[in-house]
Amino acid sequence: MIPEDLQYTADHEWVRLDGDVVTVGITDYAQDQLGDIVYLSLPAVGDAIEAGAVVGELESTKSVSDLFAPVSGEVVSVNEALESTPETVNSDPYGQGWLMTVRVADPGALEGLLDAATYGASIES
Repeated sequence: MIPEDLQYTADHEWVRLDGDVVTVGITDYAQDQLGDIVYLSLPAVGDAIEAGAVVGELESTKSVSDLFAPVSGEVVSVNEALESTPETVNSDPYGQGWLMTVRVADPGALEGLLDAATYGASIES
C-alpha cells in the first residue's frame, strides 16, 4: 500500500504537504519491517530540524530504528497520542499513525523527494 498523493524518502518516511507545513510518518513497508512498535522518541515542538538528520527513534520488539527528517524546518506538532498507543503506527501508518508536522524552511526541497511509483520500485528491489 503506497498512497499516490504522498511523497517519500529513501529512508521510508512519507510526507503530505499542506501549504507550508508537511505531515510526516513512516511507510507501511517501514512499519512492517520494524515489527510491533512499542516506543517512540520524537522531536519537541519548536525544534529546528535538518533534512537527513536523525530526529527521533522508533523502538520495536525487533530493533531500534532512527527517524530521519525528510525536510528542514521547524517542528509544529507531534502526535502525542502515540505516547500511550505507539502501535497505531503499525495499524494506521498513513492516518492516525502520523508522527509530526513540520513548517518547511524551503518548499523547493520537496522536489528531491520520491513519488509513489519511484518509492514502490525502490522497495521491490
